[in-house]
Amino acid sequence: MCTAATYRTKDFYFGRTLDNDFSYGEEIVVMPRNFPLSFRYMGTQKKHYAMIGMAHVEAECPLYYDAVNEKGLGMAGLNFVGNASYRKAMPDRENVATYEFIPWILGQCRDVEEARALLEKINLTDDDFHEKLPAARLHWMIADRDHCITVESTKEGLQIYDNPVGVLTNNPPFDQQIFALNHYMQLSPEEPQNHFSAQLPLYCYSRGMGALGLPGDLSSQSRFVRAAFVRMNSRSGQSEGESVSQFFHILGSVDQQRGCCKAGDGRYEITIYTSCCNADKGIYYYTTYENHQITAVDMHRENLEAHIPARYPMLQEQRIYLQNSDC
Repeated sequence: MCTAATYRTKDFYFGRTLDNDFSYGEEIVVMPRNFPLSFRYMGTQKKHYAMIGMAHVEAECPLYYDAVNEKGLGMAGLNFVGNASYRKAMPDRENVATYEFIPWILGQCRDVEEARALLEKINLTDDDFHEKLPAARLHWMIADRDHCITVESTKEGLQIYDNPVGVLTNNPPFDQQIFALNHYMQLSPEEPQNHFSAQLPLYCYSRGMGALGLPGDLSSQSRFVRAAFVRMNSRSGQSEGESVSQFFHILGSVDQQRGCCKAGDGRYEITIYTSCCNADKGIYYYTTYENHQITAVDMHRENLEAHIPARYPMLQEQRIYLQNSDC
């Protein structure tokens, strides 16, 4: 289970949480412009936009969970089990396997408008990467600083939704997620008024009562409502530090703590990492479950004309400093 979000101050930010009960050994991977992208059906792109994101690297191929390209377009894939449906390759379409979808879009598109045009021709296929890595059941959020869409491949075909809240979780399908916000239109950061009865002297006994009814459980629908409310009411300064800090606080509202969501065999789902990419500057920030210190990788400090990706394993260890220590 995961949550993705966008945020805009002076710059545009794109990121997500990855919630799972195990890790594939994710790394931050900078894919330079000249790393050959070999697609199962669509040949090889020898040159493309550079990108940075979190990926599991398999056979020297980055399988991106989320990424942003050098033009400021971001994309993330989130679990959509039970609703995602893919097809066999079709002769009249651009056939792209799900594990290729993020580099296929980010390698060619400058913005959401160009991504929409590419999506008109695409067919997401059901090909596995290999027998131990079957096609993941996903849906995707694609965003630039001005627009955001959700893409779902279901039994009915490819669905493309405008995403006005800049948030995506897992199930149900996105049109149902967005409809559910109608049930929460009374939520507000302001103090509530007594509409219950003029005959009763009801009053606010605590700050934050305007958000009474905001769901707090870990289900994907509840996380969507909570993240949408927090994101759309967020206020921060324009500086990089203030913006990045606020983004992590937005996604912190849907953190999963070990012990609260059992996955079986004594394992628990946790927020393995949280990412925040400044899409305008190409700086990928992240924290991990054990390390809440924000770490950054700047794609523009790499040679973007190279032929080999730059890889950075996540820093997992938390250092605790004693402030008044003589050390």
